[in-house]
Amino acid sequence: MARLPRLTLTDHPHHVILRGNNRQDIFRDAADRQRMLGLLETQALAHQVEVHAYVLMSNHLHLLVTPRQDKGLPLMMQDVGRSYVRQFNQRHGRTGTLWEGRYRSTLIQTERYFLACMVYIDLNPVRAGMVTQAADFPWSSHAHYTGTRQDAWLTPHPLYWSLGNTPFARELAYAQLVQAGIEQSQQHALTSATLSGWALGEESFVSGLQQLTPRRVSKAAAGRPFSSVPN
Repeated sequence: MARLPRLTLTDHPHHVILRGNNRQDIFRDAADRQRMLGLLETQALAHQVEVHAYVLMSNHLHLLVTPRQDKGLPLMMQDVGRSYVRQFNQRHGRTGTLWEGRYRSTLIQTERYFLACMVYIDLNPVRAGMVTQAADFPWSSHAHYTGTRQDAWLTPHPLYWSLGNTPFARELAYAQLVQAGIEQSQQHALTSATLSGWALGEESFVSGLQQLTPRRVSKAAAGRPFSSVPN
């Protein structure tokens, strides 16, 4: 069966996962992570992709982005992936592939899943046992949104701005969201949808998306609700 093209639509948020081949590390030290952040910044600007949130784990990364032009996201990821592998191989004296095939992504319903996805991304290092709390991990956007670091290349989403009328209020409210965490059902839904490539949202959202693209947006027939992974 032919592989479906990725579901990518402009002006909609996408959750992206890029993994190392055979779960090998894609970052060996801080210098590798800094190179990746530099590539994400330059290529996001070049391809008109707004990066809202990120986390750089050891053998994979997560992004929450909104492309503002057609094919912006795949072109950005292609350029980031190729440039990073070339630099990584040269620096570490290796050859061959680094990635586990193509990046995975899903288009998410903003109102229901955007902030949950930000929290999900921030809590990845905690779930992996790398740190005890999100604030202890330096390689994510958590510090930017809680006011302890400025990542000028990130684009805060209007939903983040709606958390408070002042920077302090927004930072405190977001820190409290991360502290509270997300439901296991949301966590499973975000993971499953991203790995499968089906859109994530309510029935009306999925049905509306189907009107915008000939590519199927859900595993079920068009217009039927997305079936998330059960608890």
